[in-house]
Amino acid sequence: MPSPVSADRSAAQPPGRGSVEALITQTRRLKGDVDAVRRDTRSDGSEPEERWQRALYDLALHQLDDLDGHLAQLRDGPEPVPAAAPAASPPAPPAPAPGAARGSLLSRVGSAEWNLLTDEASWSGELYQILGLDPAGPALTLDELPSVVLAEDRPKLTTMVTDCLVDGRPIDGEFRVVRPDGSARTVHMMGEPVLGADGGTASMWAVLRDVSELRRHRREVSENRDSLRLHRRQEQTEHRLAVELQEAVLPPWRGSLRLPHRGAPALDLAAHYLPAATNALVGGDWYDALELADGATLLSVGGLTGHGVAVTSGMAMLLGAVRGMAMAGTQPGQLLSLLNQLLDATVQPALGSAVCCRYRPETRTLTWARAGHPAPLLYRDGTGRTLDAPEGVLLGATTGAAYGQAEVTLEPGDLLLLHTDALVSGHAGTTAVDRLLDLAPRFGAARAAQDCVRSVVEEFGGAEREDHACVLVARVTA
Repeated sequence: MPSPVSADRSAAQPPGRGSVEALITQTRRLKGDVDAVRRDTRSDGSEPEERWQRALYDLALHQLDDLDGHLAQLRDGPEPVPAAAPAASPPAPPAPAPGAARGSLLSRVGSAEWNLLTDEASWSGELYQILGLDPAGPALTLDELPSVVLAEDRPKLTTMVTDCLVDGRPIDGEFRVVRPDGSARTVHMMGEPVLGADGGTASMWAVLRDVSELRRHRREVSENRDSLRLHRRQEQTEHRLAVELQEAVLPPWRGSLRLPHRGAPALDLAAHYLPAATNALVGGDWYDALELADGATLLSVGGLTGHGVAVTSGMAMLLGAVRGMAMAGTQPGQLLSLLNQLLDATVQPALGSAVCCRYRPETRTLTWARAGHPAPLLYRDGTGRTLDAPEGVLLGATTGAAYGQAEVTLEPGDLLLLHTDALVSGHAGTTAVDRLLDLAPRFGAARAAQDCVRSVVEEFGGAEREDHACVLVARVTA
């Protein structure tokens, strides 16, 4: 491209070759580092954040490729152009630089000069490639250039060219071109008017760059960012719905559980819900205490596997079934059998565990059953032990499962502790239960069930728990 001559400013001096070479070395080293990080990033594309990060890496590499090529052009200087050539026989396009494959940066940046006095145009070979035109054909004049531009972008090109030629403003804008094969490319055009000796515009020169891939990657980054934001909003909405549903169906755990007793309460009750340390999604754990129509008290703790609104909804369904069947007088073993049938009949399969207890205050008899769940712990006279557990598989694990029952007589001052598996997660099984049993002296000195729950939370609340957990404490008062 002929060097533009401006009457109102002197030409800038090119930088030294050594300094440009140093910049090229630094750019290529940085490109290698970014590519190494990109290759080490394992992504199957299933998560919006992973796709967004991958697109950012690709965009950074494309931009570094472009910078490398620009610096190479700056180091090698402008391409030679013949001084004059017949209109019918334009100069042959210059050969690409050694090692420059088709599609590289050097084939995506072209230059042009339009002489307003002679109405002649001079293009570099790369510009023919960008526009998909035959290098043997004549270069398009400024009047002909809009013929390859997408119809809706032609007014933009006309405005840029007019502002440059009439008002002397530099050109810096983009438009889309349609190649003869029907494909569309996005071209970024930068140019300036070249002033003649009389101060008038004699010609216009421009650098045209194919930025289609760059714009595509930026669109992908934007789309992935929008997808990530949508994904996060959906997660926040699901979390809010799950929390609201959980709070609607579970008894309050702040303070002691208060039942609508007809007389003096036979049990002092307290419970607590411990959130997971590593999972923000609400799970399907529950705890419950309910005074039944015959004067007995239902105590239950359990949970469904998984997290999210669907699991919390399933938990609410199971808890409603437990309450309804218990109120109808169903004994714990039969109640769990019916729960298992209910899970077996649901559209989406699920697994769950539970322990269900029925306490009769007039005889201080506790009848209980379990389904793949830890057995209750009984504390008496400063020591604790695990109740002997009847047989009972996980809910939803097998069709037609039967669940045994056990019975134990409690004494005034006895304390019963029910909990979900996750309360002691991260600890060896026997050691974790022993830690709970070792709390017996503190429980014996406690004045209320709420103080016992507080001791459990102090012991296990700071653990790096992978899942949510529940604990329910019942102390026999009479």
